[in-house]
Amino acid sequence: MPHPQTPPARRAGVWLSLLAAGILLAGCAATEKDPTANWSAEQLYADAKEDLDAGNWSSAIKGMERLESRYPFGSYAQQAQLDIAWAHYKQGDRAEALSSIDRFIRLHPAHERLDYAYYLKGLINFSNGTGMIARWAGQDASERDLAASREAYDAFQQVVNRFPNSRYREDSIARMRSLVNSMASGEVHVARYYLSRGAYVASANRAQGVLSSYQGTPATEEALSILATSYQNLNLPDLRDDTVRVLACTWPDSRYLANYPKPKDPDPSAKRPADANMAPAQAPLIPDLPEFLRQNRDTGSSSDDSGGAQGAGGQMTPPGM
Repeated sequence: MPHPQTPPARRAGVWLSLLAAGILLAGCAATEKDPTANWSAEQLYADAKEDLDAGNWSSAIKGMERLESRYPFGSYAQQAQLDIAWAHYKQGDRAEALSSIDRFIRLHPAHERLDYAYYLKGLINFSNGTGMIARWAGQDASERDLAASREAYDAFQQVVNRFPNSRYREDSIARMRSLVNSMASGEVHVARYYLSRGAYVASANRAQGVLSSYQGTPATEEALSILATSYQNLNLPDLRDDTVRVLACTWPDSRYLANYPKPKDPDPSAKRPADANMAPAQAPLIPDLPEFLRQNRDTGSSSDDSGGAQGAGGQMTPPGM
């Protein structure tokens, strides 16, 4: 049986409904249009910079990424890359911050703000393990991730060696000094653990590593004491006495001297036991320790450990355009 045809009036109503729906959808699309679609690179940067200055890190990152995707070349995109790294750092996202700053260094090896890039890389690693939780837990600076400390040292050393006129040079030196002391204390922390476990060869190795790699740092006092105690427990009294003499000469008021008998005067004709097992377990961590970091007894940095560094220009902020 044939179907009755749709009346013309009904067909017209269907078309009108479809037309109205199309107009409505077009209106919604118009209202959802990105208001920044036609903005210049300067406008996009200014908008994202407002969020950056206000501490709105997530919004600032999105704005800078929008700028870089639309205008991938030029000074604004390069500055956006630096600001993205800074925002991730301030947000506490170390992995993203390091990835961003490493990308900038790789893409722009001759950039005029390369000193800032290395300085920021140093700050990111320097602040690792010093957040609110670590401080609440009472974590000592020497217990930080030693790998991150070495990376921070290397980055600050780039600033010091390659950019002698950088505004970040003096603060980099101060942080390098703090890192050297912290890394030395970290090695002593490990040596102390081995000593407490009765692993005297291992504790002696670690202590000697401190003495060879971190000469002149405050940690060498305890390192000498651990070395002397290790020799004592290994039944090597002559080596113990030699170590105590060095401790007394270097640190005459050391509290550790009370733990040992007064060493006898060395007998030049006496044979000393072989010391082959006492060699450092690894190569020096910093074989070329700069002279300005030696004979350093200042255990802290001149700057805030949280990353709010104060360089020559005052409170640390990312360099503007």
